[in-house]
Amino acid sequence: MERKLVRKQKSKRKAKRKAPVQENSDGLSETQRDRFTYLSGHKNSKAIWLTSFGPKLEWGNQDTMWPVSKGAMTTNATPRTEELSSPKKNFRSKKDGKMSNHVYSCGRNSVIWDVSPLAMKTSPSERLETLSVYKKPPAAFREDRPSAAFSCGRKSPIWLVSEPAKKAVEKERLEYLARAKTPHKDFAEPRTIESLVSAGAKTARASSRVEMLARPKSRPPGPFRESKWPVTDVAKGAAASPRQLELAKPKNVADGYQADRPIQWSITRAARRANATSRTNELSTPIMRATMDHVQFNPDAFIVSEAAKRARCPQRIEELSQPQVR
Repeated sequence: MERKLVRKQKSKRKAKRKAPVQENSDGLSETQRDRFTYLSGHKNSKAIWLTSFGPKLEWGNQDTMWPVSKGAMTTNATPRTEELSSPKKNFRSKKDGKMSNHVYSCGRNSVIWDVSPLAMKTSPSERLETLSVYKKPPAAFREDRPSAAFSCGRKSPIWLVSEPAKKAVEKERLEYLARAKTPHKDFAEPRTIESLVSAGAKTARASSRVEMLARPKSRPPGPFRESKWPVTDVAKGAAASPRQLELAKPKNVADGYQADRPIQWSITRAARRANATSRTNELSTPIMRATMDHVQFNPDAFIVSEAAKRARCPQRIEELSQPQVR
């Protein structure tokens, strides 16, 4: 059966290819026109795939997004596909492969490696000796050692003042700008302590009350206080005032309040076993609306119909639309 279906599909494709192509006045065929129309449309948003079209996707499994056709299930892979699907051969031998290089160097080869004995005994060529010579500065170069020592190799921030600048005459504007900022006219300096401590106050002794207040407050050890604290006898024997009794009363219900009535009837077995009709199920389904990132590309999304333009507001809606006068 699968072979017959594949043959029918191939025959349909051949018939489409052999069908005569009808060209329009602009020189384009119907297939080309349909293709241009499809490409000229906006790109559909992926956010409404689950609500507008396409099969429902369940993430976290190995199922494909679209069902695989029977022809793809029965086809055979070409030699090139089999060659590309084969894993890459590991050319590294087990002896040379050291995991320590990949563990301590972020997957790259180690920077420090063993030098072979032949490399230790060899002599460099003339080209290597020429490349190993450091770059020499030009003859006119004069190194400024203090600048390089005290300013990280950059030019010194302290530069020499020229002789004309030393002999220049100061201007009135420069003298005015060089003056220090004067304080405000109403500024007053801090006053000295005018009150002197008497000799009697110096030799006086603190009373027992002052010593008691000067003691630090004793707290129990631990970051938290105790959950229980002693209540004084005066607080235990205190009597509430009439005002406190009045405020302690709970709020009463409004006049005419009726409590909830208990259910006076039981649900029948027929109502429990009843099934919703197709119309009820249709009305209970929520309306799936497209998101704004998809609707904003639709120019006809917010067009008012002609019937709505010609509609007349009934008298009841006009009455309800009037603002409430307070």
